[in-house]
Amino acid sequence: MTTGPTDLPPPGPRRLRLLSYNIRSLRDDRHALVRVIRACEPDVVCIQESPRYWRPQGRAAWLAQQTGTVVLAGGGRTAAGPLLLGRLGVEVLAVHDRLLPKTRGLHARGIASALVRVAGSAPFTVTSCHLSLDAEERYGQFELLLDQLKIAELGVVAGDFNEHPDGAGWRLLAGRLQDGHLAAPWGGTFTSVPENPYQRIDAVFAGPGIRVLACGVPHGLPGVTEADLRAATDHLPVLAVLELPAG
Repeated sequence: MTTGPTDLPPPGPRRLRLLSYNIRSLRDDRHALVRVIRACEPDVVCIQESPRYWRPQGRAAWLAQQTGTVVLAGGGRTAAGPLLLGRLGVEVLAVHDRLLPKTRGLHARGIASALVRVAGSAPFTVTSCHLSLDAEERYGQFELLLDQLKIAELGVVAGDFNEHPDGAGWRLLAGRLQDGHLAAPWGGTFTSVPENPYQRIDAVFAGPGIRVLACGVPHGLPGVTEADLRAATDHLPVLAVLELPAG
C-alpha cells in the first residue's frame, strides 16, 4: 500500500532525515543498497543486520564511506548487528550501545544507540534495533527499549521489530512514542518482502516533542528505483523526516 505524495518536506531548521534499513549483512547487491541509501539523503541511518562476524568494523567503514556518512555507534560485538551511521554534521555526545539479555538457543541481540545533536537542536537519542523472532523474548526487548528513552528528554527508536503493529510489544512502544507512519503517512506502508510487500515489521518511532513530518517506504523518491529496492536486501527501508525542538 502506498500513501501520500512522493515529495518529501523540504529541508529546514532542525529537520532530520532518518533512514531505517535491514541490510542482511551485505549479502545481496551492495551497489544497489548504496544507491538507495544515497538517494534518500539521510542525516542518520539506523542499520540492522550489519556484518557481525568477518571484519565487521571494516565492512561498516566501507558502507559509511560509500554512502557519504561516518560510523556513529554500534557495528561491534556489544550492539550485535545494529549500526548507526550519520553525516558529518551530526554531533555524538555519548554512545549507549547495549547487548540485550539472551535466551539460550536464540541469537544474541543488541542495540546501537547514541545521544546526538544537530545544528540548533536539543540533544536526542537515536536507537537502532533488531528484535527477536521469539515472542516472549521480543516483548522483554521492547520493554528494554523504553530504558533508552530515559537518557534524554527526546528520543527516536527505529528498526526491524519482527512484529506486526497489532503485537503486544509494538503496542507497548506505540503507547509511549509516535508510530511515524501513522503520525505522518508518506510513501509505502509494507516493508517485507521487497518482491511482494505484505507486512509492516520495520518502523520509526519518535518521542513526544519531536514532530513527524513524513514517514514511509521511499517508493517513487527520485533516485530510488524498484529494481534497486528488490536487489539491495530482503527488507524495504523506512524514511522519516523529523522536526526537532530547539536546543
